[in-house]
Amino acid sequence: MNSPEQENWDVELTPKNNVFDLKIRDVWHYRDLLALLVRRDFVSFYKQTILGSLWFFIQPFFTTIIYTLIFGNLAGIPVDHLPQPLFYLAGITAWNYFSDCLTKTSSVFTTNAGLFGKVYFPRLIVPLSLVVSNLVRFGVQLCLFFLMIGFYAVKGANVHPNAYLLLFPFLLLLMAALGLGMIISALTTKYRDLSFLIAFGIQLMMYLTTVIYPLSYVKAKFSDYRWLVEYNPMTSIIEAFRYGFLGEGTFTTPSLMATSAMIFLILLVGVVIFNRVERTFVDTV
Repeated sequence: MNSPEQENWDVELTPKNNVFDLKIRDVWHYRDLLALLVRRDFVSFYKQTILGSLWFFIQPFFTTIIYTLIFGNLAGIPVDHLPQPLFYLAGITAWNYFSDCLTKTSSVFTTNAGLFGKVYFPRLIVPLSLVVSNLVRFGVQLCLFFLMIGFYAVKGANVHPNAYLLLFPFLLLLMAALGLGMIISALTTKYRDLSFLIAFGIQLMMYLTTVIYPLSYVKAKFSDYRWLVEYNPMTSIIEAFRYGFLGEGTFTTPSLMATSAMIFLILLVGVVIFNRVERTFVDTV
């Protein structure tokens, strides 16, 4: 029989961990569980639905139509010389991914309390699975966006994709909002009201982001309040997204760098808080 010094364990649980440790090695060892949780999200979404994955197309498609009718035609808000449906769909596609990731990761502890209390696995896998499953949905909606770009390009519209498309993977990381989601998920273990505040706040936050209007319009018409929109982290991300794919938008490198620094700082804080709360959250949920 081997002595304790000679035994090799696959997983070793210790009471003290580095709060900055993301446990990437453990996440890699449990990658099969990550794939299983992503599959679970899809199965639960498709279950007892008639149209299935078509809902990923229907929601942004009809939202684009409504925005075009109300904000484009009735309100007459300019869209930086772009076709109105294409302008709105670009903002909707990016915003949906951000809002889905933030909403779902912000309730990780409360919605998975039963699972967390039964067996050990790296807790980071659950928010990561939500980000990955939302990424697949984002990819489906992105296909609709590409189809519309091709349609308007054939019609000779003012659409000019450029080299800033190379920023796309980096923009995805910023839109995932993993750090903010982990901070809110830790707080909701004690303050359940935050889940309602987030659902309501995301809807309001969209109107302070350049989803339904360009940043140039805010600077020209509402110069006194433009700081509310400019300091919104999603504004520079959406503007960079539009500029890369469509060639129009108020994109500046300093604003995107400032947003990146803010988001990575939030991610660092989120990791610390998440690692602290995961040890004792079962006692409070």
